[in-house]
Amino acid sequence: MALKVVSNTSPIMNLARVGHLYLLERLYLKVSIPEAVFHELQRSSDLLGNTRFESLPWLDVSPVNNRLLVDALLLELHRGEAEAIALAVENKADLLLIDERIGRRVAERMGLRFIGVLGVLIQAKEEGIIRAVKPVLDSLITQAGFWVGSAVYTRVLQEAKE
Repeated sequence: MALKVVSNTSPIMNLARVGHLYLLERLYLKVSIPEAVFHELQRSSDLLGNTRFESLPWLDVSPVNNRLLVDALLLELHRGEAEAIALAVENKADLLLIDERIGRRVAERMGLRFIGVLGVLIQAKEEGIIRAVKPVLDSLITQAGFWVGSAVYTRVLQEAKE
């Protein structure tokens, strides 16, 4: 049975910037995003090699029904993060893809299981979809401007057995 996965903007955008967006489809078959995330991706499509997100059959854009929860989350988070967390709660998602520290704290507080783009890379290697994490990690840093501290960099490579 496929996992119910919801994503915030960052994991999708950063994987698209380094040509590894396909990992999400291979790992999860379908990924749901709220409308706010879809709009953020559309606004950035020129930075992402004109990726046509609306044409990706595995990317499901879903409205968030619990607007009260979104409004409450907006006190701490940006709209995309707030809607992604609210959608994950509504859909009883098995996994939330989110990178931002504050968003992860809120997701944890709400009892959601989450990973970020680095966790996606480790999982992709474990499942044999990519051979090595390091080249993609290095591309995220140099091409996408994804910030990774040296301790996290080392830990990710250790976890990936590289």
